[in-house]
Amino acid sequence: METEVRIRPAVPADRRAVEEVVEAAYAPWAEVIGVRPLPMVADYAALIAAGRVHVTAPALDALIVLVPEPDALYVDNVAVAPAAQGRGLGRALLAFAEDEARAAGLPALRLITNEKMTGNIALYGRLGYAETGREDIGGRCVVHMRKPLPPA
Repeated sequence: METEVRIRPAVPADRRAVEEVVEAAYAPWAEVIGVRPLPMVADYAALIAAGRVHVTAPALDALIVLVPEPDALYVDNVAVAPAAQGRGLGRALLAFAEDEARAAGLPALRLITNEKMTGNIALYGRLGYAETGREDIGGRCVVHMRKPLPPA
């Protein structure tokens, strides 16, 4: 079921809630992957201060971390609290990322995900992302994916 969601920039007071959502969302994957997923070791205070983190409102149930690059908007992390999964929040955040990329004049989105997160890879494929490569990052085999955006 899709849900209407507002997305706002995170503020310093959101840091603890952001970290809790990330921890809860990625904890099941740590055992599967064998190491903590990269989003679990990120510096959210710095990311929030840099304006990179956007959260759902009024309830902070999900977040997205966006980093502009010269040729794409990098989706560094999408995390949805387990209790809020299945409500369309991840898709809403990815649609928000597309809007942000277009507003910045960027022609594409790109992201990485762990190769063992096959459900995520499939979801991104259904949303128009294509695999562009794989690499080892700190003992984590990641899949690079990219989604070109048609001009608005």
